[in-house]
Amino acid sequence: MNVVLVAPEIPPNCGNVARLCVSVGARLHLVEPLGFELSDRYLKRAGLDYWEHLDLTVHASFAALLEQKGAAPMYLATSRATRPYTGVTYGADDWLVFGNETGGLPQELVEKFVDHTLCIPMWGPSRCLNLSNAVAVVVFEALRQLRPGAFYPGTGGLPPQGVPGAADADAGAAASTGVPSTSGPMR
Repeated sequence: MNVVLVAPEIPPNCGNVARLCVSVGARLHLVEPLGFELSDRYLKRAGLDYWEHLDLTVHASFAALLEQKGAAPMYLATSRATRPYTGVTYGADDWLVFGNETGGLPQELVEKFVDHTLCIPMWGPSRCLNLSNAVAVVVFEALRQLRPGAFYPGTGGLPPQGVPGAADADAGAAASTGVPSTSGPMR
């Protein structure tokens, strides 16, 4: 799995994502410009002592990232999407792309890859989630799909009865909460 941060601005967010990537075995890709130096003490502090284990690539541009990515599936997280992150079937080689903290993904990227966008539904008044939280939400959904045994031990990888995602889960429960906004991680 590949996690991509496009022009991240806040060192602790990037450090938290780096730590997450090490913890789940994902590769981290940073697309320049970065709003900090990779030697930033707050970046290092958030990543703790995991930096030596991080599989990190820095790309000079999104075009450079696309050249390396090749034909592997890519999903862009944006509040401008209509498909929720749970509406995707993830693969182990997917590229999960997130925008920066203040501007999200550039509009031209969202428009170019509109069929590959996804959002995290939100019901409250906030515009979006913190970048590192949004990354964690999407990454763990992908991992839940790819490694179900780790999430539902003793069930053969199937969700237990009554857990969302189980075959007999109450499909009407989500509808009773109202329609979510399409706000999500990073615009």
